[in-house]
Amino acid sequence: MAVHRRIEVTNMSGSAGEVAMVRFVDRKIMDATLIQDLGNELMDLVEKGQRKNVLLNFAGVEFLSSAALNKLIILDKKAKTQGGKLQFCNLKPEIFEVFAVTRLTQLFTIKSTEQDALAAF
Repeated sequence: MAVHRRIEVTNMSGSAGEVAMVRFVDRKIMDATLIQDLGNELMDLVEKGQRKNVLLNFAGVEFLSSAALNKLIILDKKAKTQGGKLQFCNLKPEIFEVFAVTRLTQLFTIKSTEQDALAAF
């Protein structure tokens, strides 16, 4: 079992089967080292943990650096190459705005609630 310092992972069931629901430990994701660690943990979850479907729950996140967006784009590509999906939920309006301004709302599936996101898998 992998040790996670930046994320908490819970196994859930979606309409497409098993979903790894990820909550972030840090409220502010902006430090370069933190972003690198977070990216590594998320990538390990998909690659080594063999989790195809991942739901990122941003409920506890108050600030997300634009530098973290690149990690999410790479994670999305990795999940898709393994036949999975990456979805987001519970984004605060300020964080959703970052996704909207960068047009990532066109790339990512973003749902208001965890239940809506699980149903969309």
